[in-house]
Amino acid sequence: MNARGSVRFEGVVKRHGETTVLHGVDLDIRAGEFFVLLGPSGSGKTTTLRILAGLEPVSAGQVRLDGEDVTHDEPGARDVAMVFQSYALYPHMTVAENIGFPLKMMKRPPAEIAQAVQAAAARVRIDHLLARRPGQLSGGQQQRVALARAIVRQPRIFLLDEPLSNLDAKLRLETRLELRELQRDLGVTTVYVTHDQEEAMTLADRIAVFMEGRIVQIGTPREVFGRPAQASVAGFIGTPPMNLLPGAWSGAAVTVEGSTHPVAPSTPAERTVTLGIRPGDLRLQPQGLAARVLYVEELGDHAILNVQAGPTRLKVKVTGLSPVNEGDTVHLGFEPEAAHLFDPAGIRLA
Repeated sequence: MNARGSVRFEGVVKRHGETTVLHGVDLDIRAGEFFVLLGPSGSGKTTTLRILAGLEPVSAGQVRLDGEDVTHDEPGARDVAMVFQSYALYPHMTVAENIGFPLKMMKRPPAEIAQAVQAAAARVRIDHLLARRPGQLSGGQQQRVALARAIVRQPRIFLLDEPLSNLDAKLRLETRLELRELQRDLGVTTVYVTHDQEEAMTLADRIAVFMEGRIVQIGTPREVFGRPAQASVAGFIGTPPMNLLPGAWSGAAVTVEGSTHPVAPSTPAERTVTLGIRPGDLRLQPQGLAARVLYVEELGDHAILNVQAGPTRLKVKVTGLSPVNEGDTVHLGFEPEAAHLFDPAGIRLA
């Protein structure tokens, strides 16, 4: 594995006039790691990537690559390669010329460039397209050209800004797997921005979840999904995301909409909480939380029931075809271990 490519942000602040875009971001990325910056639009993840690339100056704080302070270094001095959402290919150049352009700028010998271009193109399986121009390629092929152009430089870090968002759903799934295999093969540190939490979960070694210019949780996909640190993370991660209901926690039980359910942790004094339950953890049962079925999403191997429990809408994931119909009243329950409890401010309690 590549020993280069560790990243450290120390108290990085970014302001645009009166607006603070990043509020003191601290971040450690290990060499060779596939690290995903995940969050909704406007949460600060792309700004963080651009600061790492040297495309945006910081307002405060430090950026270190392999322990070296690069906060004020130009992009060309950082030895990073960025793949943009738009791919940013030169339309008048052939695929080979696009891929080899960074090496040409570095004044490498033509024979060396040709060899490196061939190797990079083969890596992403476009070596048969080297004579074409970007306008003659599909979106997926253009994306591979952009990747090959990043690979050819052998940088210490790849920076990828929503690189799959312009592809159709099927191609996005295929390319996602290829990208992960490519990163493992190259062993190069990869920092990847996305708002698609399913993409983040399948690609990442670790995820940093951004909300409103702050990192609210860092962990493996399993940690972030299994123990979200805040209700905002719980409501963002998962397909569909976690259901969140107001409730009262007393002893080893929580009461929501007049229905009491056992939970694994206990509290010595009653307190107001937000109860989080994944759609796949809710069960249809003879008694429990009463809800009316609003509509059913039939998805083949499973169905999503959209139900109303008091003022709260919930999603219930059931295996196979739906056993209920729109308009039915159902009763819902869950295993005690499936409950996630958050305080009124949204911070995880248990």
